[in-house]
Amino acid sequence: MNALTRRNLLSGGAVAAASLATPALAQGKTEWRMVTSWPKNLPGPGMTAERLAQRIGAMSGGRLTVRLYAAGEIVSGLEVLDAVRGGAADAGHTASFYWQGKHPATVFFTTFPFGLTPTEHMAWIEHGGGQALWDELYARFEVKPFMAGNPGFNMGGWFVRPIRSLDDIRGLRLRVAGTGGEIYRRLGATPLTTPVSEILPALQSGMIDGAEFLGPQSDLASGFYKVARYYHHPGFNKPNGTGELIVSAKAWNALPDDLKAVVENAARAENAYSLAEAELMNARALAALKEKDIELVRFPADVVRAAQGAAAAILDEIAATDAIAGRIVASYRAARATLAPWSEVSVRSFLEARDPD
Repeated sequence: MNALTRRNLLSGGAVAAASLATPALAQGKTEWRMVTSWPKNLPGPGMTAERLAQRIGAMSGGRLTVRLYAAGEIVSGLEVLDAVRGGAADAGHTASFYWQGKHPATVFFTTFPFGLTPTEHMAWIEHGGGQALWDELYARFEVKPFMAGNPGFNMGGWFVRPIRSLDDIRGLRLRVAGTGGEIYRRLGATPLTTPVSEILPALQSGMIDGAEFLGPQSDLASGFYKVARYYHHPGFNKPNGTGELIVSAKAWNALPDDLKAVVENAARAENAYSLAEAELMNARALAALKEKDIELVRFPADVVRAAQGAAAAILDEIAATDAIAGRIVASYRAARATLAPWSEVSVRSFLEARDPD
């Protein structure tokens, strides 16, 4: 596969390729080890991690290179934060909601049920005070976070049997990430946190009855349709999918200011590039899935209402955790209250006018 040119990386025209990182031998050059939560070459976040590594190398003129390790090569996908914090890696590409067991407010920096859309989330982080709160929260983990990739809107997940009413949720064993797991628990299901590489085998073995992951692009590549043919929407559990680059405080503080700017802007470029890519690739993948004898199923109204009630209660509970959680929830709520009316009269009303049927 051809290496990416510096011009392509700087312009956002990067295409997926293998990592350019090589051991740093010359004085003044630095090499990072970056672990990820994704299988190698996974469409969506896996390819985002590869492009991000290349962007950093190209934009720094080779002064900072990144050697990439997929989930399982050094640590599992759910151990990325500990690996970066503990020094096994300098950086990681992952998603913040995997760390809700360490602090429940981490979920807001990926997504929250019935929360911000992808562009609304970017507005909150970049311009609404979200980044400062994220930095403050992650300081306790000794890492510096950045938005660094987004697969866009997520689907509601794959189910072996269709969900036609709230009663159909009860008793199910579901792979679900983020706060959605607690929502499903309150609706009567048993949520499980399963690494991405183990979702399909768990469906095949009958260990789980359903699973949500991302959107059509990544879901198609993961092969879930081979076992569970009922594909549900809307993705109320994960209306956004921001991935994060986390850099150890030690590695970050060792960089000169110009290389810090390289890392920050490489992450920002990949975040925008991947979101644009996701819109097209998810559309193509959904069309491909429709040809594979799947059934698109809209969650029934009683499931959505029950999930909304559970989400509101969980939001209050997280806010009461500690002072920083309270400030994060307040900021997130304020962003949603500010942005929602504009989304209503811009996006929703336009789509209704464009596609009235």
